[in-house]
Amino acid sequence: MSMPASHVSLQFNGLARRLVEENLLSADKAASALEESASQKVPLVRHLVDQNILDSRAIASTASREFGLPLFDLDAMDLEVCAFKLVSEKLITKHHVLPLFKRGSRLFVGMSDPTNLQALDEIKFHAGATTEPILVEDKKLAQTIARLIEAHDTTMEGLQDADLDALDISSGEEENTDVGAGEFEVDDTPIVRFVNKVLLDAINKGASDLHFEPYEKTYRVRFRMDGILKEVTAPPQALATKIAARLKVMSQLDISERRVPQDGRMKMKLSKNRAIDFRVSTCPTLFGEKIVMRILDPSSAKLGIDALGYEPDQKQLYMDALAKPYGMILVTGPTGSGKTVSLYTGLNILNTEDRNISTAEDPAEINLPGINQVNVNPKAGLTFSSALKAFLRQDPDVIMVGEIRDKETGDIAIKAAQTGHLVLSTLHTNDAPKTLTRMVNMGIAPFNIASAVSLIIAQRLGRRLCPHCKQPVHLPRQALLDEGFTEGDIGSFEVYKAVGCEQCNDGYKGRVGIYQVMPISLEMGRIIMAGGNSIDLAEQAQKEGVCDLHQSGLKKVKAGILSLEELNRVITE
Repeated sequence: MSMPASHVSLQFNGLARRLVEENLLSADKAASALEESASQKVPLVRHLVDQNILDSRAIASTASREFGLPLFDLDAMDLEVCAFKLVSEKLITKHHVLPLFKRGSRLFVGMSDPTNLQALDEIKFHAGATTEPILVEDKKLAQTIARLIEAHDTTMEGLQDADLDALDISSGEEENTDVGAGEFEVDDTPIVRFVNKVLLDAINKGASDLHFEPYEKTYRVRFRMDGILKEVTAPPQALATKIAARLKVMSQLDISERRVPQDGRMKMKLSKNRAIDFRVSTCPTLFGEKIVMRILDPSSAKLGIDALGYEPDQKQLYMDALAKPYGMILVTGPTGSGKTVSLYTGLNILNTEDRNISTAEDPAEINLPGINQVNVNPKAGLTFSSALKAFLRQDPDVIMVGEIRDKETGDIAIKAAQTGHLVLSTLHTNDAPKTLTRMVNMGIAPFNIASAVSLIIAQRLGRRLCPHCKQPVHLPRQALLDEGFTEGDIGSFEVYKAVGCEQCNDGYKGRVGIYQVMPISLEMGRIIMAGGNSIDLAEQAQKEGVCDLHQSGLKKVKAGILSLEELNRVITE
């Protein structure tokens, strides 16, 4: 039989009494919760929330009335100005509290259990400031602490993982550069562990690039995740030289040379079956060497063509071009748009025992067994054109040229495509029609372009909407028409927006390709030979049913894969 409310105060004190008086808990449940929380040595509030006995918000509201403390909503807190660093992470997790902000000599501490006077005393001693409790919801407090710890886990503190020392890191180069130790203590263990931790975090978070950037009074490390740069940590500026030296030693670069740019490679072996390559580039700036590392994951080339985001008709056009015994396939787009992965996906399909495949790159980013890869070295006289000439004397079936940069390379590549070889390459242009006029501007004869080029793929990478948190958004009919949708489209699909949750980056998770796949038809060949420009070619492509980049992106918006904001960010008309 439950106990009458008039007798509650005789059995309970504080928050438990108030919860029973306000009919949020029965006396029996309150007694049971107090007993279990005491046996588990956790605060009553934590026990009630963890066991889903009461809602976190209801407990916080009741505690606010009971203890006469203001209730603060952590969702309204700017975590950039949070006083998180004033108290050790160990103390925060031990007492489940969060220093929010400091005003003069007073430190305001967010807590869900204001009776925890020991926490206030320890923080007061640690921070050297008078502590003032502020009541917050227990669930939001746990989420905020976890988010802040994750954001600061790439600092110099707390690197106790034994695995960091056991990482197998080696240079990607066969020839060792003469490395002088000079004034640098690059074997400084905290620096080694910090760099290893940053590299591991970059891999685990799916970053494509790491930026180590020194400035006059600060130093920052940024990751490019899903195409967007984000700062992940800011070590002391005094460590800039040591961090740069450590990265250069790992990449077999000359640490005594800080006046000129250097390029190198390194390999991190994560397990017996998985190793990650890094392409390393240094550049002298006003306040030290900026180092950018590109993560080269060989598994990205083995995803398969279905994972890249081609529409079914675009995929078929690419597969048809790969099946031809000769001709040229060109992939175009800006740096970081996934051209290399598209090319290597094609090479992976062609990589069979009966084909001789050779590639010339600057440098080779993805290692594939069965393919003969050459790094060009202009200083030694090994250019794209000289590598191509050598390939043609090596009985080739398929040739891949990293980039067509000049007339000589273009002429040799086209000659190879005309004489029974399949040639794959890249160019830096904005879309497929502009690629043909770019080649003409290089000085390559129009009739050669028309007869050799069989397919052009223009591409961009857009951030894929997180399937867990994306939300539909209502847009006016005219706004949808202005974006390029037709009258028939409207009402047949939902437009989604990015929201953000614990499983994604600001509402996005991963990236997807947006493609314009343009086969070169006889009519396009005539336009090229007649001196037509990219506008003429674009009009002809539209007549032949080739979607431009924006139209391809709209298909992914209709499928709920892209947001309109992201489409307009990566593709401008």
